[in-house]
Amino acid sequence: MSADRRPPIVIVLTGPSGVGKDALIDQLNEHNVGVVRPATMTTRPPRAGEVEGTHHYFVSREEFARQLAAGELLEHAEYDGNLYGVPRRSVREALETGQHVVIRVDVQGAESLRGLLPSALFLSLEPDHLDVLRQHLAQRGTETPEQIERRLATAREEIARARLFCEQVRNIEGDLDATVAAVQALIDREQARTDRAPVEV
Repeated sequence: MSADRRPPIVIVLTGPSGVGKDALIDQLNEHNVGVVRPATMTTRPPRAGEVEGTHHYFVSREEFARQLAAGELLEHAEYDGNLYGVPRRSVREALETGQHVVIRVDVQGAESLRGLLPSALFLSLEPDHLDVLRQHLAQRGTETPEQIERRLATAREEIARARLFCEQVRNIEGDLDATVAAVQALIDREQARTDRAPVEV
C-alpha cells in the first residue's frame, strides 16, 4: 500500500497554555498538511473567537458528568478548575475524513491517551523560553499577573512530564513556518512506518 493510502495518523498535541498549539494547527492547514481537529468538551466559558463545535463543546459540569458516565469521553482531566475531555464521536468523525487528526490536550490528557492510543504520534510543543510564554499569556488579557505566574510554574512541570513520552517540538518565536516544517517531518516519518496500525477509538 502506498504511503498516502495508509490510515491517517492521530497526533496528540500537548504543551503549556499559551505556547501556540492553536496557531500551529491553523498553520499546518495553511501549509496544506491536511489535519482535522476534533472538538473537545470543556466546562470553561468560551474565549474570544472560539466557536462551539469547532474548538470545543462548552457544557455544564452536569452535562460533562453525564457524558463521562455514558463512556462517551475518550479521556478527561481537570485543569485550573475546569473539566476537559475528548468525545469519542469527535475523533471517529475526524478519522472518517481520511485526514490526519490532531487531538489538542494538556499533559494530563496526553498521559491518559498514551495507553488508549498506542499508535498515535505524541508531540510536545515547547516555547523558546518561558519569558516568551509569559508574554503570550499577558497578551491574552484574560488573567491577572498572579494567575500568569501560576501558569508558568505549571508550564515547567508540564514540559518535564511531556518530555517523558512525547517528541519535542520547539515553537520558534517569529518563525512558525520552521515549527510547521519540524512537525511535517515527524508526520512524514510516522506515515512512512510500515508497522503502524490504524488507531481505534
